[in-house]
Amino acid sequence: MLLLASAGTGVAQETKPGKARVLLLGDSSVIGTFCRDLVPKADHLEDIVRKLLAAEPDLPPVDVLNRGVNGDMVSLLLARPRRYESDVAKQPPLDFIFLRYGLNDIRHVKDFPTEFPASYKKLIARLRADQPKAEIVLETVLPFFSDDRDQTINDQVRAVARAEKLPVLDQYGPYADALKKYGPNTLFWRRLPLKEIPTKVQTLIPPESIRGGVVFIGDNLLDVHLANVPDWFKDRHPNLAGYHVLGTQLAGYIASRLREKAKVGKLPGN
Repeated sequence: MLLLASAGTGVAQETKPGKARVLLLGDSSVIGTFCRDLVPKADHLEDIVRKLLAAEPDLPPVDVLNRGVNGDMVSLLLARPRRYESDVAKQPPLDFIFLRYGLNDIRHVKDFPTEFPASYKKLIARLRADQPKAEIVLETVLPFFSDDRDQTINDQVRAVARAEKLPVLDQYGPYADALKKYGPNTLFWRRLPLKEIPTKVQTLIPPESIRGGVVFIGDNLLDVHLANVPDWFKDRHPNLAGYHVLGTQLAGYIASRLREKAKVGKLPGN
């Protein structure tokens, strides 16, 4: 909330800033389909960010739109004009756009070191044209593959950010730190075909955790029985706890930037 002098009176009056609007774009690690399908009433990434920011009394209200898509890549978003128009171009003016890409791109793009940054720069140019008021922020990917492969992605993300003079929000470091602190599998789903789980353990699986012959467990519920089963810990998609790590970083960045904008009278609506 800002104090401005009323014209002709010199008396300071309170003016309320408008609502800030945030857009999240990226892949399955952004949208969190497993969490939504299996725990639909939980706080998901956008809810975590919004609620953390709402708890800060000096900040304006914030809307957070999550438009992550399973399997998404930068090139796919560019190749689907209807989705781009709906998710980005036709949105009311945005204040922040966060991009987290690379996990699918490195697996499916033929020449990742060349094609990925080229597509990313093309997307950034479109975002700047279609949402000129938005602050565009690139995010590093979370720990997902090997250390070397994750670093390859994040090196490219940082290189694009430098070339485009954009900020980078590091998600990899805080996520890796949380894994060290709480345990290497604490922030990921367990996902395995039911047929690969020993029969004597199958009766312990909550029925709602079995979808299409696949078992989804978002915590350590069955680790005591299945820790030694091959691939029980293979899936690296964030569970609900993982999204709290990601959401905390997003909220912290947005809060800092909103406070910086307030100092110079550039909060949303002013």
